[in-house]
Amino acid sequence: MSSEIAEIYGNKVRIRVCGLCWQNDSLLVVKHKMDGHDFWSPPGGGVEFGESLTAALQREFAEETGLEVVPGNFLFGCEFIKAPLHAIELFFDVKMTAGHLKTGYDPELQVIEQAVFLSPAEIQQIPVEARHGILKRYDNANMLRQLTGFYRI
Repeated sequence: MSSEIAEIYGNKVRIRVCGLCWQNDSLLVVKHKMDGHDFWSPPGGGVEFGESLTAALQREFAEETGLEVVPGNFLFGCEFIKAPLHAIELFFDVKMTAGHLKTGYDPELQVIEQAVFLSPAEIQQIPVEARHGILKRYDNANMLRQLTGFYRI
């Protein structure tokens, strides 16, 4: 982890909002390049002070994928702790309403290399260490769609 990321996000709890956006059984994921390593995750990011979860999720999707979305139901939560980082992630179902899928940008010190819908089989081909923790629980679309509760990843 770069010292810049540790300095900005380290030693405090960060609230993140993420969305699961489906096209048939394929899930929209974003490939980030962080400190020279690939990291695949559903679109999402930090909630700004005074920003609603809905607004944050819509902003993150627009930035990372070029899509306009309407957040739906709250699905599940995750906690990630690996010093100096600590994040609480809230996952929502989202529906695309406008825009065209593109590889966007991330103003939070990361490079986005790709935004794409992937099938369960394609996600399984991504090395485990390069997948968001929740994607490690993804053997088929129904498994991820049925997750509820709170997970430590």
